[in-house]
Amino acid sequence: MRVTVRLFAGLREQLGSQIEAELAGDAPTVADLERDLAARWPQLAPQFACVAIAVNEQYVPGRTAVLRDGDEVALIPPVSGGSGQDGPEQGGAGARTAHFLVTADPLDRDALRALVLTPASGAVVLFEGVVRNHHQGHAVLRLEYEAYEPMAERELGAVAAEVLAEFAAREVYDIAAHHRTGLLEIGDVSLLVAVSAAHREDAFAAALRCVDRIKQTVPVWKKEYGPDGATWQEGVLPRPSSP
Repeated sequence: MRVTVRLFAGLREQLGSQIEAELAGDAPTVADLERDLAARWPQLAPQFACVAIAVNEQYVPGRTAVLRDGDEVALIPPVSGGSGQDGPEQGGAGARTAHFLVTADPLDRDALRALVLTPASGAVVLFEGVVRNHHQGHAVLRLEYEAYEPMAERELGAVAAEVLAEFAAREVYDIAAHHRTGLLEIGDVSLLVAVSAAHREDAFAAALRCVDRIKQTVPVWKKEYGPDGATWQEGVLPRPSSP
């Protein structure tokens, strides 16, 4: 049986964006796939301890998941966010704006606000993640974002559903999130999250929770360009809310 393996960020730069793998047996697992890949590309072997696995755009727990012919397996390096302490239709003129979108186009604040505003809303919080000119004491010239786009849009929706369920008793009405990809300059907006609620305290709290979870689970990676060159920023192993 044959599966397609997708690679991202630093792994993509080493081996390309896609590998085709042939696996023997009736019910090979993710662990079998890892052994096959390590035999063919020994430099991959140490990477398996620090990547998450997605099969057909869904995170899977552990390495026991059974693979089927035609599956798409993604090796997900640590995503670009962290704790936060430091298919849908595209936007644009005349287009319907999706609630959850990953796009290379500039992000539209007004369109996102309009998506979540309801007659019952007493507050709308709009978070903007902005490219800054420094990181951990060194200068930043620009950033480049890469995403596993269909899965990233799915995970944005999953995060919103998780947060809406968490705040179900607190009159939080709607959430939308857009993430930009490609090369961004200082001052460009990389992430927009909009939350509507009956009360400002709940809108602020839900927006913070949503941004933190996006940075923990959505498969987006960030390459940082500075005076001394470019490097992929270290991140965290994804922590999805459920398998």
